[in-house]
Amino acid sequence: MAKADIIIRGKSYSVACAPGQEVRLTALSKELDSRVQQIADAVGDIGDDRILLITSLALLDELDAARHGQATATGPDVDRAVQALDDAADRILGLVNRIEGST
Repeated sequence: MAKADIIIRGKSYSVACAPGQEVRLTALSKELDSRVQQIADAVGDIGDDRILLITSLALLDELDAARHGQATATGPDVDRAVQALDDAADRILGLVNRIEGST
């Protein structure tokens, strides 16, 4: 089993992967770290666990929209993509707050 050393929010992780997938996993982790930073910038420092949760949900929201042909950011329009992520983060943070308020 191979491994890739990745960094998310300044923390190093060693992640097992299939041989030959180290470069891909490292590239994906850089994209994830960028997304995490965008979410953190949008919602503030609410803790790593919550930021990773919100980022995960935002990415799943994007994936679901793409699967259903409803992606809002097409092409390399970074500003629109960032705005879409910010909007998704706001919606997700509202859901997190409602869920935490009901427990």
